Formats: sequence, C-alpha cells, structure tokens
Amino acid sequence: MSNGTLYICPTPIGNLEDITLRALRILKEVDIIACEDTRVTQKLLNHYEINTKTISYHKFSEKQKSSYLSELLKEGKNIALVSDAGTPVISDPGSELLKVLAEENINIVSLAGACALTVAVSSVYLEKNGFMFAGFLPKKDKEIEELLLKYKTTNLIIYEAPSRLIATLKTIDQILDNPNVVVARELTKFYEEVRKDTAQNLIDYYESKGVKGEIVLIIEGKDELFSLEDSIILEKAKKLKKEGFSTKDISKIISILENISKSQVYNLIKDL
Repeated sequence: MSNGTLYICPTPIGNLEDITLRALRILKEVDIIACEDTRVTQKLLNHYEINTKTISYHKFSEKQKSSYLSELLKEGKNIALVSDAGTPVISDPGSELLKVLAEENINIVSLAGACALTVAVSSVYLEKNGFMFAGFLPKKDKEIEELLLKYKTTNLIIYEAPSRLIATLKTIDQILDNPNVVVARELTKFYEEVRKDTAQNLIDYYESKGVKGEIVLIIEGKDELFSLEDSIILEKAKKLKKEGFSTKDISKIISILENISKSQVYNLIKDL
C-alpha cells in the first residue's frame, strides 16, 4: 500500500470567496481534514457543502497528533491540513507535522492561497523592497528590543492581537524613535482598514478609536546614517577592542557610560 499525501490547504482570512477551486476540490476529496479549530473550519465547509470528516490539530496537541496523522498517511489516507484562516504553518500549527513527515519521507503538497502577510504587503507603498517576517513578537522585552533593532533597516512584518496593538506601538515608538508603521486590520472583511502613519500618530488614533480584528503590522525600514554620537561610540569601541575586550563586554561598558541599551551598542559595533 502506498502512502497518502498531506495537503497544506490555505483557507480564507476573512472573505469566504478567497479560496481557490483547487482547495475546494482537495477538501472534498481527502479522507480527513486536520483543523486548528474544527468549529471554525466547519463554518467554511458548511458554506461550500463539504462533508469531509474533520479532526482537531492545534498547538496544544501538535506533538501528539503529528504521530497519529503520520500513521494515517502511511495507511494510504489523504489529509488536508488547515488553520483557522490563511496558510497553515505560517505562525500556525503544522511545523511539527512537517518534521515528522520529512523523516518518514511522506509526500507533502502545498497549495497556493490566502495569507495575511502577503495581502498586507501588497496593500501599501513601502519605500524599500523586501521584508522580514517575524510572526508574533517574543514575550521578553529584551528579545523584542533586539529584534526591532536588528531589522530596523528592513521592512519588518509581525502579527499582533488587538488587545496588544497600542502597547506594541508604544514599544516600537520608544525603541525605534517614531518610525512609519502600517496597521493592516480586518483584511478582506467588510471593515478592512490599512493605515500607514508614524507610530505616535497611530497610538493617538487607536487610543481614541479602539481596536478590533486580527492585525498585521509592518514597521518600515530606514537606511542608517551614522550620527556624531554613533561615530564617537565606534571610536571608543575600537580602542576597547584593541585592549582585548570582547564585543559583549564593550557593549556593556559603553551602555553604562553613554546611558543607552546594550543591544543598541552591540548592533552598532558587531562588525568591528
């Protein structure tokens, strides 16, 4: 008996019409649909009169269910993996299953379709081409700062919940000194909103208006020009480097002397 195939099947991020004919066919033909939330997926299946069996596959059951799904595929079953919205694996469950299937050499077919980050990027003009997608921000303040500083010259895309939007914008404003930010909210839905402005203006706007819906944030990258202060820091770093200090120690010393963050110094001097 030959192995079955796992189909990575994108679903609409809002508007139910945003699903391909191929995806609808696959959802009808497979033996099982593995869903992030069966209740959410069932609404889509009911809309298109699809009666395929569903099972849950979410971040809390990912490791346990990956082995189970692998066994079903070895039995010749075909399975479609879907998330609540958009393309599976992109900040959604699925990577653990792909790891198991790669080790078992089981066929994986990924379908083209809806993805919130690509919809957001294609909705607004950005000064620079290209982007870095970071998913959801880390939980620790230090890790957030390091991420934002590392990619401050690149368009950085993150996902954010409405309850955290204002706090995240304030963090971005504080670390990057009021950069331009795009808030793409409720994409493809009736109340879709794509707003580009400075971080501070967006804070003022959403504090007065309130926030609803899932959000994609694009922090616009800027080319770095060394300031006089940066040049002074670099000169001090070079002297310390000649004395045998490590980059980590130099960052700590200069951060204390100049009253700036260690990560900011590190990113400035790391190529010395």
